[in-house]
Amino acid sequence: MATQLFETARLGNLTLSNHLVMAPMTRNRATVNHEVTDIMVTYYAQRASAGLIITEGIAPSINGNGYARVPGLYTKEQVAGWKKVTNAVHEKGGRIFAQLMHTGRIGHEVNMHNGAELLAPSAVAASGQIYTDTHGMQDHPTPRAYTTDEVKAVIQEFVTAAKNAIEAGFDGVELHGANGYLIEQFLRSNTNHRTDEYGGSTENNARFALEVAEAVSAVIGKEKLGIRLSPYGVFNDMPYDPAYDAMYRYLAEQLNDQVIYVHLVDHASMGAPAVAPQIVEAIREKYEGILILSGGYNAETAEEALQRGKGDLIAIGRPFIANPDLVERYTSGAELNQPDFATFYTPGEKGYTDYPVLAEVTA
Repeated sequence: MATQLFETARLGNLTLSNHLVMAPMTRNRATVNHEVTDIMVTYYAQRASAGLIITEGIAPSINGNGYARVPGLYTKEQVAGWKKVTNAVHEKGGRIFAQLMHTGRIGHEVNMHNGAELLAPSAVAASGQIYTDTHGMQDHPTPRAYTTDEVKAVIQEFVTAAKNAIEAGFDGVELHGANGYLIEQFLRSNTNHRTDEYGGSTENNARFALEVAEAVSAVIGKEKLGIRLSPYGVFNDMPYDPAYDAMYRYLAEQLNDQVIYVHLVDHASMGAPAVAPQIVEAIREKYEGILILSGGYNAETAEEALQRGKGDLIAIGRPFIANPDLVERYTSGAELNQPDFATFYTPGEKGYTDYPVLAEVTA
């Protein structure tokens, strides 16, 4: 059987070295002031053999940076730091998109800059707790609801961050519309109780996502913009409701003019409900651009999905954490390093840049 996974692929104006995408994964290796560190440069450069790297979630503004040690793209220093990352990846022949992630109600003031505020579509606190470096685990605070004018202002924050991403040398931008963060908070009725133009119906709940996509696309170009969606995702207190199926069908159709790809994530391998095949098929039918599939794939299942035309590119997450040379290992059939779960979100090089490549293992 012919192999598609390791053949070159097209993404807009870009040629990718293979059909493998390194999925976005929060690693918390920025500084406490949310600036890029040198070990982040090393980490991404080590994984440049992926056809496309999508970075960890990057905050587009101070109000969108609710986690400890998550980087941003809203200061000159952050732009300069990310420029080191993109240069290092490009020097190795890689391609890299910046994922813009506004955390919305998911955050805590002690993780954020002085003067930042926790804002969301509605004043609905997430259940459970969030980690802070200085105070340990804390209950999720209740956010303040955006005014209508503030919603329009935050759209422009995404635009500014996207411009900063291009200035920093990124090949494009992915909007994080999944995992319970701000864009998805507008999509879902449990977090969106609004009565203005941004809530109350499928079209209104989708309006924020579509207006962000339209505004960013107008500035950086459709060929440089993607969006990540998780139709059945339950992360960050987002309970599944089959009524959301209509939302994702609607989004798939409306996004045709705005984005070069839809990145569809299925969290079933992490305990969420499996995305129904008919939803994937409906998105595949209604959305005419590139479809990236993500969710527990390995080399064999990725190849199968490509062969069957289910998706155009396949995103792999955790295996890239422990295997900077994952493409080489998949190509050769070599054994994979196993990830150290205890160091996924801790500071420093351990469990981040110190995983061995094949040459070191076999030496």
